[in-house]
Amino acid sequence: MEVSVGVEGVAGGDGPSAEERFEHWRDLVGRTRVCDATSAHVDSFTAQVRRVELGPVALLGTSFPSARFRRTERMVRQSDEELYHLTLLTAGGQALSRADDQRETIGVGDLTIVDSSHPYDVRCFGVGDPGQERFGAAGVGVDLPASLLPVPPDRLRDLLGRGLSRREGTGALLAEFLLGLDRRAAELTPAEACRLGTVVVDLVGAWIAGELDAVNALPQDARQRTVVESVRAFVRRHLHDPGLTPPVVAAAHHISVSHLHRLFTRHSQGETLAAFIRGQRLRKAHRDLADPALHTLSIQGVAARCGIPGACEFSRAFKAAYGLSPREHRQRALSGAARE
Repeated sequence: MEVSVGVEGVAGGDGPSAEERFEHWRDLVGRTRVCDATSAHVDSFTAQVRRVELGPVALLGTSFPSARFRRTERMVRQSDEELYHLTLLTAGGQALSRADDQRETIGVGDLTIVDSSHPYDVRCFGVGDPGQERFGAAGVGVDLPASLLPVPPDRLRDLLGRGLSRREGTGALLAEFLLGLDRRAAELTPAEACRLGTVVVDLVGAWIAGELDAVNALPQDARQRTVVESVRAFVRRHLHDPGLTPPVVAAAHHISVSHLHRLFTRHSQGETLAAFIRGQRLRKAHRDLADPALHTLSIQGVAARCGIPGACEFSRAFKAAYGLSPREHRQRALSGAARE
């Protein structure tokens, strides 16, 4: 299992045996998902796992050979943590069974949610030849206390164990956010992790409320934070467009520009939307200039990819933000990469 700063795991290779890696992986998974995890690949077990605490929320990203997760009625009786377990499957497939004879097949890109208060049986498997698979299944999961969601458990019952598409609406926003969070988990400070845990709860609540047509059940602050996160995602997707401005963003979200400004500033620690757009463009340019795969692209071309067509404007803003000109940053970054 891989290691990165702030994320738990164990190294493979010549270190622990396959059985020890399996036991450590099972321990990490079981810290909030109390269940019996088994695998037919214990003798050759190699997996990756990234786990990070986001305040009361736990984020788990993992890839592993085919495995089975069972939570029995006895486990529920012995201890019920009253948690919801949300999973976004990114590779492989799942066959999920629940005590009420529900049977579901979950595919890549589906979101599923189960709770710790009821038994379940989940089989995760790869696609293709099981004998050749290295990582049979992969996904990003979130464990969060049931008490944090504004939707009563009885209303949520019809969603449990179902494969729900994340390809549109709040489901798409939630999935995009979880994947980005998993990629950046090791970079988070404790304060950032706690704040992002609140965002996760808001997005999960908004997604569930949308699926149940119960958006009005969400607290006003949660609805507002969901809109702001949708705005951030929209900006990140459209950074290449030099016409990306607050009025364009407001129109895409069917709200007035003044209302957008108030919402965004309130839920962004005082940062304005215009400053966020500018900062995101400069951060993208900073990354792209340091990318060896883009070394043949001119500096002006990099700026244009980030929605900043004016060369002089780009150079001034970049140096003000990073203390180096775009050319100096690129030369330092690429020469450093060449030495490694």
